[in-house]
Amino acid sequence: MSLLFGVVLCISAAFGLSLGSSRNSFQEMIRSVMGKETADPMISAIIWKIRLPRVLMAALVGAALALGGLVFQALLRNPLAEPYILGISGGSAIGAILGILMGLSRFPGVGLLAFLGSLSTLAMILLMASGKGMLKKDSLLLSGVMINAFCGAVIMFLVSITQDARLHNIIFWLMGDLSLADLHQVGILAALLIPCFALLFWLSHTMNLLLMGKEMAQSMGVNIVAATVYLLSITSFIVSVTVSHCGLLGFVGLVMPHLLRMLLGSDHRILVPACILGGGTYMILCDLLARSLPGQGEIPVGVITALFGAPLFIFLLLKSKT
Repeated sequence: MSLLFGVVLCISAAFGLSLGSSRNSFQEMIRSVMGKETADPMISAIIWKIRLPRVLMAALVGAALALGGLVFQALLRNPLAEPYILGISGGSAIGAILGILMGLSRFPGVGLLAFLGSLSTLAMILLMASGKGMLKKDSLLLSGVMINAFCGAVIMFLVSITQDARLHNIIFWLMGDLSLADLHQVGILAALLIPCFALLFWLSHTMNLLLMGKEMAQSMGVNIVAATVYLLSITSFIVSVTVSHCGLLGFVGLVMPHLLRMLLGSDHRILVPACILGGGTYMILCDLLARSLPGQGEIPVGVITALFGAPLFIFLLLKSKT
């Protein structure tokens, strides 16, 4: 199954490299990737310097956010749990915006503040829900939604007091932006995220046990507190890294885990690699739509992910009440 998802990812990447505002044929893309001369020398520059970094960045970001949603849903045993909805992404955004306003570099300055913001948000969520049990799914979800609303207000305040050229960059970045991707950023992102992917796959059996309930997991030798801290810390880290590089991209962690769980079942040893490959495919296609749909320019990719994810969230919310 992972092989099939890998093939689909490669096909979507090929579409991402060959389609866009400047149209070129699939054959020209293949020739450029293989290092052969093309009829138009600009084609190689477009593919290698613009499209390839965006495709790789989209694949990494989609994989990270889909995996983050999967972990939160397993840990909280709630199908509506997702880093964006719970406010983890919002906390990362506050830290990243502060880093931008302070003039820090994207990495490590903005990335470090984004991680601290996500940890602070996570700590507030757990503190608010602690009176009713650390893993009480309803209290954690409601606490997360409240924190997310507060983070949104803080973000709007920071935007309102920004009056220089950084304002436009912050607003566009808040809507999710992959247009500034380059191979250097992709290399940094891959070096940070791939070890986290491996750790989460190593903990996939633990997530299976947590789904069976706290008592059953403890009887099988799982240290609930340690497993919770590991999973929350790793997930908060990968979310903050993606937010610091490309802004807020909502609902990716809601769409892909649900779709893959419907197709593959609930075994996280299968779902973790499927989310990595499927999330990357989904984000590549969303980014392709974002830069292909407008007649001129492009729209932020976060708009596309929200257009698909928000209706699904409403559907799941209504379904959970029936």
